[in-house]
Amino acid sequence: MGDHYDSLEIRNPALRESEQTAALHGAIAHAMTAPGWAAHLKGIDPKSVTSRAALAKLPVLRKSDIADLQKASPPFGGLNVTPPGKAKRLLMSPGPIYEPEGGDAGNWGAARACFAAGFRSGDIVHNAFSYHLTPGAFMLESGAHALGCAVIPGGVGNTEQQLDAIAHYKPVGYVGTPDFLKILLDTAAKTGKDASSIKRALVSGAALPGSLRDELRSRGVAVVQCYATAELGIVAYESEAMQGMIVNENLILEIVRPGTGEPVAEGEVGEIVVTSFNLDYPMIRLATGDLSALLPGVSPCGRTNIRIKGWMGRADQTAKIKGMFVHPKQVAEVGQRHPELSRLRLVVGREAEQDTMTLLAESASSDAALAAAAADTLQSVTKLKGNVMLVKPGSLPNDGKVIADERPVG
Repeated sequence: MGDHYDSLEIRNPALRESEQTAALHGAIAHAMTAPGWAAHLKGIDPKSVTSRAALAKLPVLRKSDIADLQKASPPFGGLNVTPPGKAKRLLMSPGPIYEPEGGDAGNWGAARACFAAGFRSGDIVHNAFSYHLTPGAFMLESGAHALGCAVIPGGVGNTEQQLDAIAHYKPVGYVGTPDFLKILLDTAAKTGKDASSIKRALVSGAALPGSLRDELRSRGVAVVQCYATAELGIVAYESEAMQGMIVNENLILEIVRPGTGEPVAEGEVGEIVVTSFNLDYPMIRLATGDLSALLPGVSPCGRTNIRIKGWMGRADQTAKIKGMFVHPKQVAEVGQRHPELSRLRLVVGREAEQDTMTLLAESASSDAALAAAAADTLQSVTKLKGNVMLVKPGSLPNDGKVIADERPVG
């Protein structure tokens, strides 16, 4: 395998783009054989979707809507091509949201992330993700098995019992949350149990601040992280370069303006939207609700796919103002009706025991008439009165935040 899992990781970016977009229409046509996707993509001709630009015109499916679809049409909202009885596992995540695991564990794309973390054939890997209903443990286990690693199914809890297994089997690798890895190492130090065999870790499911990564490194464990969802598997992963997360080869990732399906420019923070090529449980423009941004260039490790900065917060910034819910998509609609405006930020405040809202809008113009027109649109869209303040282009933070709720708490 060398330094990379396979040649797909080091393809010419133009070749990757050509091959993936050429497969789009077939993936969409296959998805539309499922009733849920047929309804969601009604009127779409799959043959017309042969580019990123054409893909960007399709409606997004919000992860937050999947639970409602599943209640109306159990068990998977009609989004599954493979029948439940033909799945390998039937899983359940908090929400609750239900997911099938199909027959091809490669759909989760975990082997690439495990390889980039340094796992190799013959390694023993301790898996501390939960094996109870949720897919995380099975997802990472599939990647380790694909590489020829043995897996200790540690799960969560029972810290000292897990340490007994670690001391006995001496795994070189760890998959799980970074928090629990620290707990294992702390407990090992207190009890005198040996966890020194663990040298490499692939973590997910919790934040990995630089201070924690540095502490774990000082204790002999090289840690990289990956970003995953139950519906998509491993979306992106770090390599030893640790300069952003490299997007997986089995999907197409877009960064869109929160509340819309419109792709943003490279470097702009927005919502992660993903299209997968999973034949059992396809996802076409799934809006994950997570924020990130595209990084320029390619990773120094030689992998040539696009990179994201990693998880940068949540895109769902819905706020209740004067008893009315205001959503990011409503703020985006104001911008769509006034193309002279670029980045928007609705600031929610509190004055004289009343909710207030002020729309900060980047604009090259300082025309009072434009501000007044935008204020009228804001009221029309949200059914609430608010002020509009025009600000200089580039003056608002590039953090993906569309609604900033600054009301005091308590």
